[in-house]
Amino acid sequence: MCSAEGVPDAKIDALAEHETSPLSDRDVDDALFERVLAAFGEAAVIELTAVIAWENASSKFNRALRIGAQGLWRRSD
Repeated sequence: MCSAEGVPDAKIDALAEHETSPLSDRDVDDALFERVLAAFGEAAVIELTAVIAWENASSKFNRALRIGAQGLWRRSD
């Protein structure tokens, strides 16, 4: 579906990394890491990882304090 909508493979790979990134003690496998590294480069992978970590921490913080969605993102079906 994403490819049909014109989403580049690099962004699809980034989403795959996000979906498998650790929410506990799980890790991204080496093959996926290499694909993301090849698509984005080291600096972008560092930035992407920082953003993912921030969003995970923010999500856990908000959930713990029962802070609901602020309506900043809307799903397009």
